[in-house]
Amino acid sequence: MRTNRIRTTALAATALMAALSLTACGSNEGTKSAGPATAPAAASGTDGKAESTAPQTPETTGTPAENASTPARGKHAGGNGNETAHSGTEKAAPASATARTACTTANTTVTVTKVTRPINHLLLTLKNTGSGLCDAYYAPHLGFDGAQSVFPILEDSKPQAVVTLAPGEEAYAGIGLTGEPGQGTLHKSKNLSVHFAKRNGSTYDTPAKLKLPAETYWDDNGFVTYWQSDRATALTF
Repeated sequence: MRTNRIRTTALAATALMAALSLTACGSNEGTKSAGPATAPAAASGTDGKAESTAPQTPETTGTPAENASTPARGKHAGGNGNETAHSGTEKAAPASATARTACTTANTTVTVTKVTRPINHLLLTLKNTGSGLCDAYYAPHLGFDGAQSVFPILEDSKPQAVVTLAPGEEAYAGIGLTGEPGQGTLHKSKNLSVHFAKRNGSTYDTPAKLKLPAETYWDDNGFVTYWQSDRATALTF
């Protein structure tokens, strides 16, 4: 009887220990972490490979020191971002090449010649002898010796723009000595004065004084053209 009781007690103890062991295992399993949640699958590209959704960091080239010393490319004030700093090597044009003044006796020479075509015509040639640009304004104001007034100016010959002469260049004005035959009294002259016009239309006081070709006759119906840039135009009137 004692032996049976001991065996029964031993079996009961064994059963109790087994039960406690199962309870402990269940408790440990209940406290285990569920583990990290599974991240959602990244969107796949066209090739079926997963594409990263993390923001891209701009790449830089060179060493950190080089990158730090490279200035950022920004916009200049008032610029468009594509401008670059001027090198400062540009040179201004010489003042003598850009200075402009009126053509006068101080910076030009003027000559008068007789032409065969058209008949009864003279040609004035104005040459820039200065070091800068000069503007030949309007028409020359002519004074034949013995005349009582300035020779008529032909308004129909006015060019579209003032003739500007660079050093060494020439301008021209045609002189029609007479009108229709028998329409005026002929005068013979040996000398001619040429007054240059200012920008405002008035004239300079000092004229160029020229000797006329021999046997020069004119009448009050003659004319002088505006200054022209070429000889042919000056002689078409």
